[in-house]
Amino acid sequence: MQRLAVAIATAIAAISALALTQPLYSASPAQPAKQSSVPAGMEVATFAGGCFWSMEYEFDKLAGVTQTVSGFMGGKTPNPTYNEVSHGNTGHAESVQVTYDPKLVSYPQLVDYYWHHVDLLDAGGQFCDRGDEYRPVIFAHTPAQKQAAADSKARLDASHRFSTPIAVTITDAGPFTAAEDYHQNFHNTNEKYYKRYRVGCGRDARLKEIWGAEADAAAH
Repeated sequence: MQRLAVAIATAIAAISALALTQPLYSASPAQPAKQSSVPAGMEVATFAGGCFWSMEYEFDKLAGVTQTVSGFMGGKTPNPTYNEVSHGNTGHAESVQVTYDPKLVSYPQLVDYYWHHVDLLDAGGQFCDRGDEYRPVIFAHTPAQKQAAADSKARLDASHRFSTPIAVTITDAGPFTAAEDYHQNFHNTNEKYYKRYRVGCGRDARLKEIWGAEADAAAH
């Protein structure tokens, strides 16, 4: 499933005629972006929450995050391409790998931030992007991360804030494949297209519906 077609179908009014004639990205498909090693003193977290452009956009704003990389995790096909994952046959979820300074932001804080930037009640995809490759997942890199995520999820469920249980899966992290270069930092390299896509996909409207005034606070 290509998100371009979905976004156009769900919000024609938000996308101009010019936008419909422009390509999705300005570069040709390339080899997956290379991942850098984790600097000393930094830690890594991985989250899936639908469109990895949007997840990268959200975590780039968070103090203490030093790097974000869009990519794929949770599937069976080694080193998948975006095209392979978007057809829904590899088992991967679009994900963002977050490098952060634990002295500035804790892992539980990252998890809480994640809850406020996904539709945590929807296991079938996120917003206009539907299918298994858009499922929401917290990929834990350590037992401590897994326990922290599970505790946070349990507290939210126990609060009875929502009428249905939280649908996000928590599972062990596996191999991470970075997406092609043109996907990285997409909200900056293709800013106008990304803004149209985000409005068309209804992400912010749904977050406001879920979180109310908290959505406004989380947006900054």
